[in-house]
Amino acid sequence: MPAKFNPALLSSARELRRNMTKEERHLWYDFLRTYPVKFTKQKIIGNYIVDFYCADAKIVIELDGSQHFEPEAMEHDAVRTAFLNSFGLNVYRIPNSEVNKNFTGVCEYIDCLVKYALPIGSPSQGELSRHSHD
Repeated sequence: MPAKFNPALLSSARELRRNMTKEERHLWYDFLRTYPVKFTKQKIIGNYIVDFYCADAKIVIELDGSQHFEPEAMEHDAVRTAFLNSFGLNVYRIPNSEVNKNFTGVCEYIDCLVKYALPIGSPSQGELSRHSHD
């Protein structure tokens, strides 16, 4: 785990898990929840709560609504991404509109990111190989 989580954020993270956006619910329940490499939702890392986190692949997936394209929000997201990058995590931002218009493409993209990030021969990589032959 990169940074000890901030216990002050625990109730916020629980609330976000209970009240996921439509796009977060879709990605979680229709893809990530049963993905062969474990993802967690609304994970506290340092002073941030990330949408989805895969420890094995060191990946953070953020689903962005239109507010993330405002200059102030983009600045905040850049600081947040730099913090997460400092722990060796790769942050991938996916617009909500892509989840709504191209869900299969989003899932394939995430699958490629995970496969690329995992060391060859790792137990998780083996799980993915078995999964892709289903």
